[in-house]
Amino acid sequence: MKILLTGGGTGGHFYPLIAVAQQLRIIARAEKLLEPDLIYMAPSPYDKEALFENGIRFKHISAGKQRRYFSLKNFFDMFKIVWGICNAMWKVFLIYPDVVFSKGGYASIPVLFAARFFRIPVIIHESDSKPGKANAWAAKFAKRIAISYPGSQEYFMKEIKKKDAEKKIALTGNPIRHELEHPTETGAREFLQLEEGTPVLLILGGSQGAQTINETIVEALPELVANYEIIHQTGTELFDITKETASIVLDGNDYAYRYKPFAFLNVLAMRMSAGVADLIISRAGSGSIFEIASWEKPSIMIPIPQDVSHDQHTNAFTYARSGAAEVIEQSNLTPHLVVSEINRLMKHSEEREKMSKAARSFSRPDAAHTIAREILDIALEHEK
Repeated sequence: MKILLTGGGTGGHFYPLIAVAQQLRIIARAEKLLEPDLIYMAPSPYDKEALFENGIRFKHISAGKQRRYFSLKNFFDMFKIVWGICNAMWKVFLIYPDVVFSKGGYASIPVLFAARFFRIPVIIHESDSKPGKANAWAAKFAKRIAISYPGSQEYFMKEIKKKDAEKKIALTGNPIRHELEHPTETGAREFLQLEEGTPVLLILGGSQGAQTINETIVEALPELVANYEIIHQTGTELFDITKETASIVLDGNDYAYRYKPFAFLNVLAMRMSAGVADLIISRAGSGSIFEIASWEKPSIMIPIPQDVSHDQHTNAFTYARSGAAEVIEQSNLTPHLVVSEINRLMKHSEEREKMSKAARSFSRPDAAHTIAREILDIALEHEK
């Protein structure tokens, strides 16, 4: 049994693929099926270690990106798209998988085109509350469509017949890697060098970090460290400048030791940080939202501006409507507002408890298993 995974470009596309791959192996072993041959096809492996640890082979293809704004790169990327499709046609033919599972994004288009040409069954998953162009197009021929947010099916109804919607579309939530499902407090304060009794804030700027969030948090540090321990994932490229600026801002501050910047939080550090966090401030990528929801933590979402990414804006407000989070738009982001909102939530434990319960209700911890089960059923049917 061969299963081809595609999509990528960001952690929000890549890591749900890993989560589904983990569940594919778990189900196959439980049901004594032959181990599925898993292949990931994309322009880059994104995380070689994750692919290796989960026994996933990588196959390179080219892919071009069409940006929403004017750029000369759009012209040159047209040639990448054409070459990527030609490349994918040949490689998909050689593999000839039983099913293709796509997370969308520009990286998935060549593989989806080839799968449609060869009539290979396709399952797509949409992480965001509003589908991207690749998934909106793929919905026309996909055998199954998995969505993360209630209401997202309305966007797909334009692409498929209404009578097919009930059979094709399922609300699954967003797959989360097995190792991140359960945060832990055991040994966390020692590992992260946090003092006992002080509330903990966890700041997450997404896989690449977020310069605006970093700058705002650093400017607010004198007020924040007076009351809280702060675990701050800055992003690798922004780590040095953020740490250096923070050291200047906190020079001579008695509580400077409470600020803990990290370029990147690995799985263990993330689990521990989530375990001890009293409040999380985060970008609004779908992966981040569903991880935070699964951790049952209250949060403040700061989405990327809508003119840059409509995805995060709609994700944030859809999640906030569940009662699990507050939203601060980046255009309104100031140190004073951040400190004020943090203090307000931290002073009202009842409100934070309500947010935690709402997060628990919003999360769908069985997302990866549900999708993996459907992939295996279709793959087994295709093998016959």
